[in-house]
Amino acid sequence: LQVFDDEGKDVTPHPLFRSDPNAVVPRQGKLLASSAYFGATGSGTYGSSSTSIANTSTTESILDETVEPGSRRDTTVSLSDVRGRQEEIKEELTKEDLDRSVDIYLTETETIWILDMPSVAVSVESEDAGRILERNRIYADICKNRPGNDRFVEKMMQTINGAAKNKEVQCEQIIMQDKGMTVTSWDLYNSFNVLEIKPMSKAEGIRARAGRSSKSHTTKEHDQTMSVSSDRVFPGITSSSTMISESSVLARNHEEEECHSEAILTSEKFQQDLFFMERILMENIFQPKLAAYRQFPVLIDPDVTSDTSGTVAAMKEAEQKEHGKEKNDEEEQKEGFIDPSILSDVNKILEEIVPPRLERLWSYTCDLTNGHSVSSMAWSKVNPDLLAVGYGAFDFKEQKKGLACCWSLKNPMWPERIFRCEHGVTALDFSMASPNLLAVGMYNGSVAIYNVRSCNDAALLDSSESSNKHTGPVWQLRWVEQDRSATGDGETERLICISADGRITEWLVQKRLDCTDLLKIKRTESEKKKLPGEKERKCEALISQQAAGMCFDFHPKDTNFYLAGTEEGHIHKCSCSSSEQFLETYRGHKGPVYKVAWNPFSTDMFLSCSADWSVILWHQDSQTPLLTFSSTTAVVHDIMWSPKSPFIFAAAKESGVEIWDLSVSILDPVISYFASPREKFTSVLFATNTDCLLVGDSKGEVGVFELQNLAAPNSNKVRPIRKRCTLFW
Repeated sequence: LQVFDDEGKDVTPHPLFRSDPNAVVPRQGKLLASSAYFGATGSGTYGSSSTSIANTSTTESILDETVEPGSRRDTTVSLSDVRGRQEEIKEELTKEDLDRSVDIYLTETETIWILDMPSVAVSVESEDAGRILERNRIYADICKNRPGNDRFVEKMMQTINGAAKNKEVQCEQIIMQDKGMTVTSWDLYNSFNVLEIKPMSKAEGIRARAGRSSKSHTTKEHDQTMSVSSDRVFPGITSSSTMISESSVLARNHEEEECHSEAILTSEKFQQDLFFMERILMENIFQPKLAAYRQFPVLIDPDVTSDTSGTVAAMKEAEQKEHGKEKNDEEEQKEGFIDPSILSDVNKILEEIVPPRLERLWSYTCDLTNGHSVSSMAWSKVNPDLLAVGYGAFDFKEQKKGLACCWSLKNPMWPERIFRCEHGVTALDFSMASPNLLAVGMYNGSVAIYNVRSCNDAALLDSSESSNKHTGPVWQLRWVEQDRSATGDGETERLICISADGRITEWLVQKRLDCTDLLKIKRTESEKKKLPGEKERKCEALISQQAAGMCFDFHPKDTNFYLAGTEEGHIHKCSCSSSEQFLETYRGHKGPVYKVAWNPFSTDMFLSCSADWSVILWHQDSQTPLLTFSSTTAVVHDIMWSPKSPFIFAAAKESGVEIWDLSVSILDPVISYFASPREKFTSVLFATNTDCLLVGDSKGEVGVFELQNLAAPNSNKVRPIRKRCTLFW
């Protein structure tokens, strides 16, 4: 092949290397495949360089395919040899070869997957549907049980970031309206000048009107001419200025009225009047219930209808008849010499016919306390109508901000004082020396003191700055009276706290709160009896050397001794003069001890309640329980002795409240009041001056119950009952 340019010059490229053409080994398939190409291009003319170069490159590519890999560098194939071989192949085919049938088999090549995305959805009717549903259920259970589980630990790990997505948000269509009004130049002029006109007082206005009336006669003609000219030059200026002045006066009067009403609403006298009005309304609404609480007769309105007056007269007649019967009975008893034991038996029979019960009077609750659990309650030492209630949570997962509210009997619908705390309130108590001080313990270990007389809800003192503050929840705190001879500095009261960090502390109330350790509760090994032939076991290593403290109670007579309950289930008798060891250890509970309480009458006895569903009666000289009370399988959160009887105590369980009278039965409670399915009772408190019981629950309500038909001993019978209690145990 030769290549010529437009001027006729030979520009054919010369090969750099010529190989032996006899060494070429052609491929049959390649030659046959390329024969059609040479048949189509071999007869063409070489009139341009572009056609020649294309033919040459095509030929070279075909020759490269026909050469073996090993001899591609050493050999080349010329165009004439290729054409000669094509003619030989054509001459060898005969008619018989053309008529002969040839079998051609078409087979599918192997499929090459370029993109494979497995599906994440499976049909319900498929075979693997059951297995996948079971796997999804297991994964859901794992995700549900993951929070708070020790088997799962949160840590950072490197993962593939997902593809970024663009998210667009379109707001609602903005509706626009066109509004307009016509304003003349005179309106603009008058509106602009109104701002410069100073308001006149009433005296100045009277003087101005008097001056204008005195000059009216002398300037009448001049005024007429001026009015005509002004009407021609400034039409409507007089009417518009008058309207603007009236509107400004009305606006000023409205502002003065608003300021006056606001001053009335914020005045102290108005607030005091509202306070008294609220008291009167509460007295009218809760009068029957408050009378029942104080054990007063219920008042009846004298302006009632004749029917009610008839009922009142009938009631009086019935009372007179009863008094007459009592007199007759006394006379018959004197005449017939009836045995007094028979009368006591009759009274017992009547008590059995009308069993004792709890009658709900009202509940201390409001919108602020809904959803909070009642953690503790305490009466004021001076005012028996003032109740302090702490709201918090005992579970670590349900912690939220706490409340400390002071409720009064004069308003059961809203607290008198509300103190908001950053953490849940776990304990509180009023001071005896300073009745206006309320000590509050919280779940994070802090202690705060509030002033009840002040309307400010900020803490008077706080332990946040103390370097020796508690690191665990303060489960109980109490103001404890102390003898002057013991302290020597005139102090009669001290604040004692017990915490989950294993410390019992005494707080010093000065310019700031600071504490000293009264006792560090050490862990004690449980005493297990060694069986015969059993080898000694090695002591297990303790995670902490201190046991978590849960409750305490000082002896009612000697405040130098106190009891401390721990999370291990042990009760330690301790002394304030010894901070290193226990005087006694009482083992009987299998769970944390939530409350211990000395008997106020028989001071050698004390009660304890625990999470093991039991209440145990102890004697301080014996390390074995005297009696165990377990009526239901529920956690006992709180217990309290009755202030009027040495045999009666109340227990707050999750399922209900129980009143026990040990003089009646030591097997079953005399009163059982069950809680609703959605609430749990958490605390209990006896009223100091009436036969009523207060019960706190997990919904934030403090129910006030009246103890009906429950026999209480008289004051002159307390001493014999105390002797009987000692002899009985």
